[in-house]
Amino acid sequence: MKRIVLTLGLLSLGGASAQPTTLEFWTLSLKPFFTDLIQGQIAAFEKANPGIKVNWTDIPFDTVTQRLLAATAAGRSPDVVNLNAEFLDRLQEQGIIAPLDGIAPQGSLDQYLPRAGAAFTYGGKLYGAPWYWAPKVVAYNTAIFKKAGVTQPPRNTAELIRVARQIKDRTGTYGFLPDLQNLEFLYLFQEEGLPVLSGDGKRAVFNSPQHVALIRKYLDLYKAGYLPEAAITKGYEAATQQYSNGQLGMLITGPQFLIRVQNDNKNVYDQTRVVPYPLGAGKVAHTPLMALAVPQGSRNKAAAARLATFMTDDTRQLEFAKATNTFPSTRRAVQDPYFTRGGAGAVNESRLAMSRTIGAAQDLGLILPDASRLQKAFKDGIESIFFRGADIRTTLDNVVKTWNASLGQ
Repeated sequence: MKRIVLTLGLLSLGGASAQPTTLEFWTLSLKPFFTDLIQGQIAAFEKANPGIKVNWTDIPFDTVTQRLLAATAAGRSPDVVNLNAEFLDRLQEQGIIAPLDGIAPQGSLDQYLPRAGAAFTYGGKLYGAPWYWAPKVVAYNTAIFKKAGVTQPPRNTAELIRVARQIKDRTGTYGFLPDLQNLEFLYLFQEEGLPVLSGDGKRAVFNSPQHVALIRKYLDLYKAGYLPEAAITKGYEAATQQYSNGQLGMLITGPQFLIRVQNDNKNVYDQTRVVPYPLGAGKVAHTPLMALAVPQGSRNKAAAARLATFMTDDTRQLEFAKATNTFPSTRRAVQDPYFTRGGAGAVNESRLAMSRTIGAAQDLGLILPDASRLQKAFKDGIESIFFRGADIRTTLDNVVKTWNASLGQ
């Protein structure tokens, strides 16, 4: 059968003789809560682009890389896929993701905040259309605070740890469950003003006495019973579940997860108040940023880039942010007064808290050669420290040596 090639002009005109193009669009963990929102935005795209149909599939967050690699190998790649910076970094390095430059509609890549675009820029080219992010906040259970005799929420990281210890000592309930799994210590280093790489990016430098001391601080909390094992093995998923069950004093989270608390346990939600995430010495807060990317395996890259930039434009991002309690990454949407209005209830308080820390929000993910191997070396090192009693300094020295063997090439 003769293949019909659709040009961008035909797509915009939607000529009657043109065979409709169907785009496969993958998102991460948005159903069932946001089904109507995404379907409505897809309908708006299809109306504006009558020659294109969109088939939407929502998949679990932790399966996306495996499924994308399998689909690519089988010649059934999606056309647009939702990725975070860590996933995109890995896949771009393997040649799985296409740059948007040259295939996106003219001017569409100028709508994003520069620091958002920087998270997905490699070699001067943009590989992901920035979508949503959610600056961390601290949600706290007022009933647990009262029982523990805590009179005010923490204002800095030292107070955060002090309050967590007080809650555990006086109530037996864990005060907090920081996300320490995977690469989180790399982000904590930077939040505390400790560099991970040298200024030229050619050497790993996270084995200084200050880096060792930061890990030891959390290791001591773990050994003393102030942190559960889930902090290292399950992270925010365990924290959200325990907080929803009334078994955690403070939840350090993206505000979107408060919607889950609201749905899971209204009593806990009604006892919840929210304050901004306390900044460390680095005056930045790691804020993972989502993107929509076009895989190299897409057979309709121009149409796919049109969908990716449409779903992440000012209008759609503002709609999405209001529905999901997240923050947009486009220049105009972030200026909407909606984000500086507070109100009663934890969700409204979290929106105001986000607006107060968005200036410190930054995706602190690193662009690394041989990213998968270096990330694994770091994760394995942290687990060996917490679970197998490995010496912190020796472990960091060994991981740094592994990293530098790749960074120096």
